[in-house]
Amino acid sequence: MSVSAVGSMKEEIHPGDMVVPDQFLDRTMGRVSTFFGNGIVGHVAFGDPVCPKLRKTIVSSAKKVGARTHDGGTYICMEGPQFSTRAESHWYRAAGVSVIGMTNLPEAKLAREAELCYSTLALATDYDCWRESEEAVTVEMVVGTMKKNVETARKIILEVVKNIPDRNCACKEALNAAIQTDPKAIPPSARERLSLLLGDRFR
Repeated sequence: MSVSAVGSMKEEIHPGDMVVPDQFLDRTMGRVSTFFGNGIVGHVAFGDPVCPKLRKTIVSSAKKVGARTHDGGTYICMEGPQFSTRAESHWYRAAGVSVIGMTNLPEAKLAREAELCYSTLALATDYDCWRESEEAVTVEMVVGTMKKNVETARKIILEVVKNIPDRNCACKEALNAAIQTDPKAIPPSARERLSLLLGDRFR
């Protein structure tokens, strides 16, 4: 479970609201987003990028503690560290995204390759810069709203931990059909580097 500050890209998602996304758009450029390569090719399914069971638990936990919560939505992950230009912000809104942040990718991709259940609790801190009636987003604005949300986020996390679902989801089998390289062609260095992920699949 990740917790991240995000900008709202929709009028109805107010600063201070919680969003539990079910989709991502990746606009990162300079980050390593896979464990594979260098002797082994793997392609994991990523059509549904978060664990549905964990996501459902986060939604129900957020509602239980009384947080204003949006169930589902698309998180667009930008490279940063700068915030968006107004042109970018309007472009992202035209794509129908719900929130914008800088952290959830490639971690969601790496979690899937590691067969980890993954979902996020996104804390809306501002309206990005598309809402021109608002002042441009600043670090002070983000941190100020974030501090107000910290206690609520802690309560949600504690509730989630008490209700972590069983691992009878597809996340734990993400690599079963993902490896494209002939096992005989996987070099020892790649086997060693990915031993934690691959286990005894190719022994």
